[in-house]
Amino acid sequence: MQARQVAAFGPAGRFYECPRWRAGRWWLSDMRDGKVFSVSTEGETRVEFEIDDRPGGLGWTRDGDLLVVSMDARKLLQVSGGGVRNSFDLGPLFGDTAGFLNDLAVSPTGHAYVGFDADFHRYGSDATLGMIVHVAPDGAARVAAEKLMMPNGILFSPDGATLVVAETMKRALTSFPIANDGSLGAGGLWAAIDAKQDARPNRRPPLGDRIGTLDGCAMDAEGFVWAADIDSGCLRIGRGGAIVDAVFLPDGMRAFACGLGGPDGRTLLICGADADFQDRASRMSAQLFTTRVDVPAA
Repeated sequence: MQARQVAAFGPAGRFYECPRWRAGRWWLSDMRDGKVFSVSTEGETRVEFEIDDRPGGLGWTRDGDLLVVSMDARKLLQVSGGGVRNSFDLGPLFGDTAGFLNDLAVSPTGHAYVGFDADFHRYGSDATLGMIVHVAPDGAARVAAEKLMMPNGILFSPDGATLVVAETMKRALTSFPIANDGSLGAGGLWAAIDAKQDARPNRRPPLGDRIGTLDGCAMDAEGFVWAADIDSGCLRIGRGGAIVDAVFLPDGMRAFACGLGGPDGRTLLICGADADFQDRASRMSAQLFTTRVDVPAA
């Protein structure tokens, strides 16, 4: 299997996350610049929303309003015409647990699922205080899943019956059946990543000493997950944990999120940044990359 080539796309930024394809454009959050913007396939950029916080996961209501996660304020914002139409305060659901909101996925029926990451620096890597909040179309919010180890990318199976979440500190993908009312059933292991496996097509060594630190993800039409792996690149993972394909960024760049889209659904957009996590707000250290894949988005 030949390694896939990537090409830089769009402008440099501070820290890109949560790529989404909608209406012929890529939508992204720049978490360290307080902006949600969109990019055309030709690279033309447009600021869609600005916030005095870190913007996280993105989605849309059934009526087409933009949904934006306000990470540190722990709110879900419904944006219309560039302004906030509704604000859903999710903070009370977490009690005294320190942490922030992260990714977001919205089902075709308008049910939103928001990840909550417990403060890693306070609780450590063994903490299982992460949660997923379900926000119904009427705005009612409740905790739908808990005891997660830093839930990051959230996505749906191709048939829409299962929610899959990347647990970053567990090095695994966990799945939940979705009930008709949007609630989640008991979680189960979807895939665990063997930290020592070397199934990557071009055998490029990982940036660290292991693989499987999964972040933002995308689901393809065959039910495989493309997951940004902070340690090694972007991995295509099958149920059970087999790595069947991989994409690597230029030296010094790590992958933090990915999305599938483009006119035919076969463009993989990867959010990359350097390994220095300090002072991202003052540095244009992030870059988007694209490559072509064989299976389109789910």
